[in-house]
Amino acid sequence: MQLRAKVLEIEAGNKKIVVLNREDAEELGIKGLARIKLSFNQKAITCIVNIAEAIVQKGWIGIYKEVAKILGVKDNELIEVKVAEYPNSLKYLKRKILGKRLNYFEIREIVKDVVEGNLTEIEIASFITALHSFGLSLDEVTSLTLAMVETGKKLELKRKVIVDKHSIGGVPGDKTSLILVPIVAAAGLTIPKTSSRAITNAAGTADRAEVLMPVDLTIEEMKKVVEKANGCLVWGGRLDLAPADDIFIQIEYPLGIDPLMLPSIMAKKKAVGSKYLVIDIPTGRGSKIKTIGDANLLANEFIELSKKLFIKTNCAITYGEQPLGYTIGPALEAKEALEILMGRKNVIDAIDKATSLAGVLFEMVGVGNKQTALEILKSGKAETKLREIISLQGGNEGIKPEDIEIGNYGLDFYAEKDGVALWIDNTALINLARAAGAPKDKEAGILLYKKIGERVKKGEKIFTVFAKNERKLDRVLKLEERPFGIGERAEMLIQVVKEQILHKKTFILER
Repeated sequence: MQLRAKVLEIEAGNKKIVVLNREDAEELGIKGLARIKLSFNQKAITCIVNIAEAIVQKGWIGIYKEVAKILGVKDNELIEVKVAEYPNSLKYLKRKILGKRLNYFEIREIVKDVVEGNLTEIEIASFITALHSFGLSLDEVTSLTLAMVETGKKLELKRKVIVDKHSIGGVPGDKTSLILVPIVAAAGLTIPKTSSRAITNAAGTADRAEVLMPVDLTIEEMKKVVEKANGCLVWGGRLDLAPADDIFIQIEYPLGIDPLMLPSIMAKKKAVGSKYLVIDIPTGRGSKIKTIGDANLLANEFIELSKKLFIKTNCAITYGEQPLGYTIGPALEAKEALEILMGRKNVIDAIDKATSLAGVLFEMVGVGNKQTALEILKSGKAETKLREIISLQGGNEGIKPEDIEIGNYGLDFYAEKDGVALWIDNTALINLARAAGAPKDKEAGILLYKKIGERVKKGEKIFTVFAKNERKLDRVLKLEERPFGIGERAEMLIQVVKEQILHKKTFILER
């Protein structure tokens, strides 16, 4: 059947979707969510069908922007349309739903069809749910990792020693990569750092770095930066590295499950050619991982998988019970990181974490230790390296902390009694920062004045929430969050619960 194209001004988040008139759908013998194959000028693509008489007339096909771009088709041009063949991957997907183990070929077919848009969201959700319910063997995790690498692009660098760092995330204010990458690159090691934007946090590394420089680079642009500066800080979303992961994340987040964390992380490290890797596993209340025991179990899984991928990996279990540094939100965190690199601020926990993780990498490669990292930081070499990276990525290498704009409107929070900050609720602070507009509004965020263990007086300011406008501060006021627990160390009673509390468990998904 030939149908005339009507290019719709609609984007579907990289999903390949078309719209048919009901009569044409019935002539093809299909219903909504069926698959059809479009052919145009020797290009072919499989798409998912929606049906709507109000959008397209009989004899026409509504094409979403993504499909039009792939086919290179314009309004009124004729497209060959036929029913697509049943994907083989569905047979393998059903095997996993039944609790069977899959081999590499079966997993690769599923991942390939995910990337090519041959599976619907319902089918992908079923696959992810099956992985969550039945778990994955080491062979399945390895196969998923390799399949995700092979269905995307790879960064080809002519460097023997390529190192990398990754955090499983979840801790607000974690600007470690902004400090660590220039330290490692200044030491002469190659660190092609790809980063994510925030999914459920107040800022991802890409959000923080974007305050200082463009991060939306192509893989070719990324390669040029790394070859000149030894390192980079770029957003992974445009690089097409392990593209299946971006599709899986869209399904995982609303489901509140994350069975693909290991293959997701390791696929992107394998795709950039990493040979030495340190994985940061923040641990404690308010983190993804609550106990040292669980952290060790996860570390073992990373190391076991890494051996299969020929990547030397060490895992660092770090303190994650409170924000890192004193800032939360893209602009505030970028400013604090820059002040640390310039030697203007001695933020002990942020410096300790960045130099400790850099030291792990140095020891793995045999070029030094944590002290080496501290010396590079204190010498100003790390600042110089960051400014070089900023310049190469298209930013202002002369940027100063005072050039970074913070929200014009602030809302102060005060201590209600004397005592000591006994605990900080990371999730509550993230919720407040997001209500203020972070990470979309780079200027929004939180400035902390107190951390765990510090003495607080009644009426003393403990943190300020910043926003672009007063309306967003009103949203902050409506949240009934209690981020700080203040009391005396000798007090054993934390809270008396007299009636049922409706508590929503927060799902933290960070890559």
